[in-house]
Amino acid sequence: MKEFPAFPIPVAVIGPGTQVEDETLQYINMPQGMETFRPPVLPEPEELVGHEQAHLALRDVLACLGATRSDGRNRSIDLTRLPAEDLKLINQVMGEGEVSAQVRTEGDAAHHVAVQESVFAGVWRVIVSDNGSVLSDTIEVGAIPQVLRTSAADDLWFTVPRWQGALPPNVQNAPALLAEIEDQWRGWKPGKPAHVVNLTLLPMSNEDIGFMDHHLGTGRVLILSRGYGNCRITNTRVPNTWRVVYYNSQDVVILNTVEVTALPEVAMAAKEDLEDSFERLTEVLAWVEGD
Repeated sequence: MKEFPAFPIPVAVIGPGTQVEDETLQYINMPQGMETFRPPVLPEPEELVGHEQAHLALRDVLACLGATRSDGRNRSIDLTRLPAEDLKLINQVMGEGEVSAQVRTEGDAAHHVAVQESVFAGVWRVIVSDNGSVLSDTIEVGAIPQVLRTSAADDLWFTVPRWQGALPPNVQNAPALLAEIEDQWRGWKPGKPAHVVNLTLLPMSNEDIGFMDHHLGTGRVLILSRGYGNCRITNTRVPNTWRVVYYNSQDVVILNTVEVTALPEVAMAAKEDLEDSFERLTEVLAWVEGD
């Protein structure tokens, strides 16, 4: 059975009460821009000739999109052995979208997983490396890459830590919130709407938030979304529970939450996104192949 470290005090945290307020009320700036579809920067027509493997891979991506938008199942295309010039063409076509992620390594482990959504929502690049050497390079089509789901599931504690004895100084509301969150994740079932605890609106001290995060734990999955402002998502060490923090364009926290759900919706591509990506990639592929 895993042993849990003693709760550290003080804890540097983000959220309500972490900023010293002046006597004059000052409103923070809200996010100024929203990410929209940006067409990929495509090469000149003469540069497209002779890259049949890249063309085949892009056709496979389009076929996977067509199937996944119907049944919702993830599908992958292996790029690991693609020639460098073909891979360059695919990189240009795919571009970089608004969501990226990684599975962080622990200790001296060199195994690393990097995820980048393309400009086509629901089309992801997943690269697994070890000591800088690429082990696998795939394009995965789906709401979110499966490796993020499985890694979050692998992070779960065997036993949820319990606090015994008197609470630390200034910890008042965290225990009640932890009880509410535990009730939600223990009763969670697939398809159940997300249960969101908005810490920004609650009277939480720094110690409250530190105590809560200590008892939820922090997993290895980190997801960043730039769809509207910036959003940082991390898995906890209890089932189907995530820390979701939103920042404005000046990196000031505007919303600090705990979400009990399979995966936060802000990180995932919706069915409508897959439909839109299918149409856009169809147009781009027609141009690439000179149709």
